[in-house]
Amino acid sequence: MRRWIAALVVGGAATLALSACGNPAGVDGDLSDDWKAAADPQPFTPPAEVCHESDYAETAYLSSYEPVDCATTHRLETVYVGTFVDAAAGLSAPPGKDSAEIKAAFAECDTKTKEYVGSDWRSGRLRLGVSLPSTQAWSGGARWFRCDVTEVTNVEDNGDTAARTGTLKGVLKAASPLSLGCYSVKLAKDSSIDTMPAAECTKDHNSEFAGVWTAPETPYPTKSADWDKFHNECRKVIAKFAGVPNDGNIKYRTGVVSLPGSEDEWKGGNRGVRCYLWLSERTVNRSMKGAGPNGLPIRYAD
Repeated sequence: MRRWIAALVVGGAATLALSACGNPAGVDGDLSDDWKAAADPQPFTPPAEVCHESDYAETAYLSSYEPVDCATTHRLETVYVGTFVDAAAGLSAPPGKDSAEIKAAFAECDTKTKEYVGSDWRSGRLRLGVSLPSTQAWSGGARWFRCDVTEVTNVEDNGDTAARTGTLKGVLKAASPLSLGCYSVKLAKDSSIDTMPAAECTKDHNSEFAGVWTAPETPYPTKSADWDKFHNECRKVIAKFAGVPNDGNIKYRTGVVSLPGSEDEWKGGNRGVRCYLWLSERTVNRSMKGAGPNGLPIRYAD
């Protein structure tokens, strides 16, 4: 080490001696301005259109970030990554699950997911969630949110996450194994719906998915009067689906099942309500889409 220092000093002296005669071409004699400034460290932002073996989580930790090829078995797909801006970006911690910022993020995820899968994701066996960076990552400047989608075994009976292969991109542009269809509603002893397993539309069934009603900013339904409002709106969806008049007789043509997400999802901004027609005292063996008044006749006895 001492030899190296000594050589450096001698070299420096030689440089000073030469400088009296002028610097070589292209040399300004100032070593301090020839280094590029180091770039500021940037927080990690996850990419979109990648899949994961792990289940959905509200917080996505960098330590557990292990994306996989969507062609392999996985349980989650990130379809879009957005950015918190303006006041949301100035928060000292990630926004709370029922905050205005989360609702805005969910709305963006909702729109982007519809575009990604080719239709309203609620028309399939899919669940959408917003995943945020950890508190530590937020402190380090992370301001992203992930729009994560999972396939589920069913949406009517609180189905489990399903392992799948292949991307969800465009999966609902046309009829798909993921598309919601017909069902066999089974009642509990108190006449409430117990289960509604999927059924082939060409075989006997008594219920069918008709579409989605987007609710306004309103409390989650808890009372009969709340549910009546939901049912009335879903009847409009059913009338359009089946091709029957949306009038006072619709309730004599079919019953209705209104299915919002969980209360937590509702607080987080999910206002989509799945609507199903329900034939309480008979079965059919065809789809009721476009069936018209003859397919859904008025039955006052119902």
